[in-house]
Amino acid sequence: MVGHLSHYSVTKAKTPIMETTRSVDIESLQQILDKGALTLDDTFTYSAGVVGKTFGFATRGDWLKVRGLDVPQYQDSLQSLFGNYNNTRADVYTLEQVEILKGPASVIYGKGSSGGIVNVVSKRPKSESYHEIVAEVGNFSRKQVAVDSTGAIDESEEWLYRFVGVYRDTETQVDFVEDQTMVFSPSITWLPNNETELTLLVNYTKTESDTAAQFLPVTGTLKPAVNGKHIEHSTYAGEPDYNKYDAETFAVTLIAEHEINDIWTVSLTSRYTDASADYQQAWMSFGIPPDRFIYNPDGSLYNDGTVPRTFYRNDATSEQKANDIRLRGEFDLGNWQHQLLIGTQYQDIKTDSAGYYAWAVGHPYSAAPQLGETTWLNMFNPYYGNIPDAVYAMLDSVYTENPTTKNKDLGIYISDQINVDDWVVSLGLRYDKTKSTTAGVSQKDNETSVSAGLMYKFDFGLNPYINYAESFDPVIGDNGNGQPLKPMRGEQVEVGVKYQMTTIPGMFTLAWFDIEQTNLPNPSSLPSNFEQQQGKANIQGVEFEMMLSINDLTIELNASHLDTESADDFKLSSVPEKQLSTWFNYRPSGQWQGFKSCIGFRYVGESYGGNDIIKTPSYSLADLMLGYEMDHWDFAINVRNLANKTFYASCLSRGDCFPGEERTIVARVKYVF
Repeated sequence: MVGHLSHYSVTKAKTPIMETTRSVDIESLQQILDKGALTLDDTFTYSAGVVGKTFGFATRGDWLKVRGLDVPQYQDSLQSLFGNYNNTRADVYTLEQVEILKGPASVIYGKGSSGGIVNVVSKRPKSESYHEIVAEVGNFSRKQVAVDSTGAIDESEEWLYRFVGVYRDTETQVDFVEDQTMVFSPSITWLPNNETELTLLVNYTKTESDTAAQFLPVTGTLKPAVNGKHIEHSTYAGEPDYNKYDAETFAVTLIAEHEINDIWTVSLTSRYTDASADYQQAWMSFGIPPDRFIYNPDGSLYNDGTVPRTFYRNDATSEQKANDIRLRGEFDLGNWQHQLLIGTQYQDIKTDSAGYYAWAVGHPYSAAPQLGETTWLNMFNPYYGNIPDAVYAMLDSVYTENPTTKNKDLGIYISDQINVDDWVVSLGLRYDKTKSTTAGVSQKDNETSVSAGLMYKFDFGLNPYINYAESFDPVIGDNGNGQPLKPMRGEQVEVGVKYQMTTIPGMFTLAWFDIEQTNLPNPSSLPSNFEQQQGKANIQGVEFEMMLSINDLTIELNASHLDTESADDFKLSSVPEKQLSTWFNYRPSGQWQGFKSCIGFRYVGESYGGNDIIKTPSYSLADLMLGYEMDHWDFAINVRNLANKTFYASCLSRGDCFPGEERTIVARVKYVF
């Protein structure tokens, strides 16, 4: 909850969190460093109602759920990811802070999830000269060097610059999976006068890696194998000479702001992104009874653990052109204080892909039974490198170019936050036109979204509030009669209280919410009622968050309880009912000044895999940071999963499990000049 909101934040306003009639979480740069976050999904593990690292240790992307649902990722208030496996991950070293807006956000951002959005804020140029070089080493042969330099180019401070660079070379907890990443992120700011500011940010990221997720079978991991053998979490189900996940992203962002007068300010965020990923992976062709391709009737793995593998390839690209233009006004009408925001947002997205999905190569029921067991792998004692050329020739023969998909979105929105006496009223309205075209076939959707909130501010710091918000997300397809499917709709009612302590630095928030999703496929519909959209899902939850400072000690506490129900009357997949985390940050003054220490504890309750049969057990983890700062030097060591506890982040009813992240130890040396 510590941090600040800017005009390019998740709310597109500088309104303090205490006066926002929504639940907003912020992880500041210092919190990210203290908690030892190595990837973006690490930053979500200490937030109420948020599941970070949903599928355990990952290298392809950052998987999180907010209030039980997948959410889109934004950067500097523009969407940054479109689909999966066609881009690189945002590197945490390039970020100033990470923000989460919980609940439907269509009135601000257009189409999206009922769970909310995540917005990451880029480091931008500053007038104060600052330079740092950071070196890291850690287990799994981790080596990283990073540099961050900013300041004024000229004496008048009309021109500012910043350069952020990262180079990383590391192995991982999965055999044969490595990560080599290079990031260059220069930026420049022009301040021609006191009313105008223009910033140009460039980011180039290139990663050569492999896929950490191996889709290990439930049998032999979560459930014991009949033969008594166990599949290690480090087991690699792919082929070292075949597997890869190589991604590259080039993005240019323009951020501009001009104060027209004392009341009105116009601002612009514009971005062009060109991204690609070459993804190849072999994994075991899992299944569950009655599909006996892996599981035998007695529950053992197919052929005593020697199982067929699926070979997957996806060469994908994405291209984005996006603009968000906003007019802000701050003015009084009588004793009514208005913060008015009027904006229009447009984006044009093009995605392409090509590849194949060769299921269970060599199995009698596969498309290539003649290849036999040449590609099969013993999951208890894997052996690699014996795939004949005939297999690769077959894969090349089924390589297919998929049609281009184009998405165009246009939104017009208006919101107003009104302060009158001790009352805060927030109102929002947005109209969106979306169009998706694939292979010459288009689907159009026009939607209107609203939001409203009310808060009362007591003199002693207590602010109770209530809000209502909506979301929509287009569903591509038709109902079997030529009519396009309706967008999935979301509605949320949230009631909460925010309290800013007056005697000591501290604040807490308590929120109850109820989300309903509609226009989902109806699980009870007859086969003749193709894609009947009468399904509903419900999510209710309570979230508590606290930040408290007592002398040299800062205490953070987060807790949540979620009750979810899918359209099939099951609990939502990979969503724990209960979560609890706490973080203690001790930075003493006096003779011990410079020393710093932090310790955190995380509890994640049990979750289900989509049908209330496969249950992933709960787990508890501890994280630690110790360090010392003096003069120009900053030394720190971070340990996540201190006890090196073995656990599963998620196991799915389709038959696979995702091991959690093992203990990571990273020593960090920073020199500031």
